[in-house]
Amino acid sequence: MIVTKQKSLEEILNFLGDDEAIFLIGCRLCAAMYDTGGLPQVKEMGEKLKARGKTVSGFSAIAALCHGKNVEKEFSERAREVDAAQSILVLACGEGVQMVNKISAKPVYPALDTLFLGSVIEDRRFEEHCSLCGECILNLTGGICPVTRCAKGILNGPCGGVNEGKCEVGNGRECAWVLIHDRLKSQGKLDNIRDIFDPKDFSRALHPHSIEEGDK
Repeated sequence: MIVTKQKSLEEILNFLGDDEAIFLIGCRLCAAMYDTGGLPQVKEMGEKLKARGKTVSGFSAIAALCHGKNVEKEFSERAREVDAAQSILVLACGEGVQMVNKISAKPVYPALDTLFLGSVIEDRRFEEHCSLCGECILNLTGGICPVTRCAKGILNGPCGGVNEGKCEVGNGRECAWVLIHDRLKSQGKLDNIRDIFDPKDFSRALHPHSIEEGDK
């Protein structure tokens, strides 16, 4: 899931500027799961804006705001509310904001900061394990990504900064390469760690990506 963090109300009010009528839309997928952009948060944001003198022309939270057809359908059904707004405030990740921006000609603003692609470790705890780098080597590293989980992104580790399994960066961060070593050892695949990885092909991570079904 995409992990997001809500911007401060003051920051949101600053870019809404003199726009008085606002339409709010959230995402009932990732943002709802993280309690940053589901329907309760959309309603709460609406109340905050009203308290600061804004008018909420309408609000909604739909599944997968990054899906263009979903947004088109919702905006069609709520055309009167959207048309009455001077701008649209989106409580979703950056993909959701840009999908709304692609479909609506009105000014579109983000209510959230997009942080990372996260795994759900337990309720209210999320960790980043994948950087979407476009060149997966998890088959050789015991399923642990050094690009993401090593603080330095070292492909051939560990570096000299590891101490008792901990990274010199601090905060109790475990050394990814120690984890990789221990995992490979437990699987009888420790020879993998003797292979030297070539420099990473960063061309595979060039942005913006696009893909169609036929490209798979």
